[in-house]
Amino acid sequence: MTEIVTLEPHGVLVEPATLKIERLLPGPIERCWAWITESELRRKWLAAGEMTLAVGAPFELVWRNGELNDPPSPRPPGFSEEHRLQSRILALDPPRLLVITWGQGGEVSFELQPKGSQVLLTLIHSRVPDRGTLLNVSAGWHMHLEMLLAQVHGRQPPAFWEGWQRLKQDYDARLPA
Repeated sequence: MTEIVTLEPHGVLVEPATLKIERLLPGPIERCWAWITESELRRKWLAAGEMTLAVGAPFELVWRNGELNDPPSPRPPGFSEEHRLQSRILALDPPRLLVITWGQGGEVSFELQPKGSQVLLTLIHSRVPDRGTLLNVSAGWHMHLEMLLAQVHGRQPPAFWEGWQRLKQDYDARLPA
């Protein structure tokens, strides 16, 4: 029997400072896990950074969003060519769950759940400090997941920064002030 999964295209607030976004990816689950945990795959849709898959292990995420498209889409003012974030693994249950720290006090969880031949990815970004950051990470995660979907389906990724700017406006209209 095939399970039907209906997903909200935009992320939703499940608490005032917690964003949840879900996407269906082609399976198997081990393939999806690799796209989240392996630096060479993850850099194609989010950020590079080698991970030692152990609870408590530190790692660094390195964004080069200009490399996500060829040719690169122009960056908005205030965004550098490269961004780095120190993180560490908080919880781990391969190939189903990865929870990491995000900046000063935030957390991001990636949960994978098989749904027939597909895999449901549930991303939860919690403890977002303020609305401005919430708009940035909502548009950012949405766009990065669009990049992931394009990669896993073998399609040309959309223009990252153009999509991010459009989505930031969408989330500004959708999320409570």
